[in-house]
Amino acid sequence: MRVFQVDTAWTDENLRIGERPEPTAGPGEVRLKMLASALNYRDLLVPRRGYGSRMQALPLIMLSDGVGHIDQVGSGVDAYRIGDRVCPLFFSTWPGGEPSAEHLAYSLGCESDGTMTEYMVVPASTVVPVPAHLDDTEAATLPTAAVTAWRALVTEGRVTAGDTVLVQGTGGVSLFALQFAKLLGARVICTSSSDEKLERARELGADVTINYRSTPEWGRVARDAAGSGGVDHVIEVGGQGTLTQSLRAVRPGGAISMIGVLGGSVMDAPLGLVVTRHVRLQGITVGSREDFLAMSRAVAHSGMRPVVDRAFAFEQLREAMQYLASGRHFGKICIRH
Repeated sequence: MRVFQVDTAWTDENLRIGERPEPTAGPGEVRLKMLASALNYRDLLVPRRGYGSRMQALPLIMLSDGVGHIDQVGSGVDAYRIGDRVCPLFFSTWPGGEPSAEHLAYSLGCESDGTMTEYMVVPASTVVPVPAHLDDTEAATLPTAAVTAWRALVTEGRVTAGDTVLVQGTGGVSLFALQFAKLLGARVICTSSSDEKLERARELGADVTINYRSTPEWGRVARDAAGSGGVDHVIEVGGQGTLTQSLRAVRPGGAISMIGVLGGSVMDAPLGLVVTRHVRLQGITVGSREDFLAMSRAVAHSGMRPVVDRAFAFEQLREAMQYLASGRHFGKICIRH
């Protein structure tokens, strides 16, 4: 079977199509015929061994997001049937509850092989059915970005109707957070450097938009727009480059979900604003199977559709990664198998 993998050395040049034996489902396992995959920013770091010694030895199959049809069911599996469409979990060892070293130990496309393959064999306990109304590319976007946004706002954030949520940019996590916040009845403030993208965010339901290039001190503007002392919950994806403004935007007693560090990974912010204003700064790394199931029910009930910017062919993974790195996308970038 064909796979797209980092082959013999940790470099971008060694990212190529290869061949592997076709796997067979054993006891307690299911085999997925993969239909689509989706990219996340972390995938740009993987070919350069960006996550260090924790990563699986080469060769390593790329990407953590995907969806497939079950085409083999191993003995002892009663929950699934051939033909069921499911996503494999990002964390195969996190069924539910609080995060732990064990729960965070194995993620697809990093500590274990990912979804850029014709067939995957995984334990039946590590897949989740997807909402029937989603097409394959939409379904493929759920395991990482959608679960991350859900855990930030719902599991950890406890966002309710009437709250104000600030989302940074228009990438996958931020747009899922925008959509989930609106499902919860919250107001949404969205930042971007592109007026065109901000217009599209308003079409998705954003109540207030701020161009951070023309308004560098956007934190104060967001705080004033939120009223009641500031924003209740910030989806923080910039890190070093944006945390100071997020701290100025958030209300006393509010929360900042630290999800990405696209603007730098060094802490360079007035920490007094965290302490004296009782702000909760919470790291978020995807979520559990329980989170996925709850999120999937909400998507199915509401009819919400993920925002897919563009889908590439299997052979075009390199081009898809270059497009992701360019920052031109609005929403998720997918791969059709």
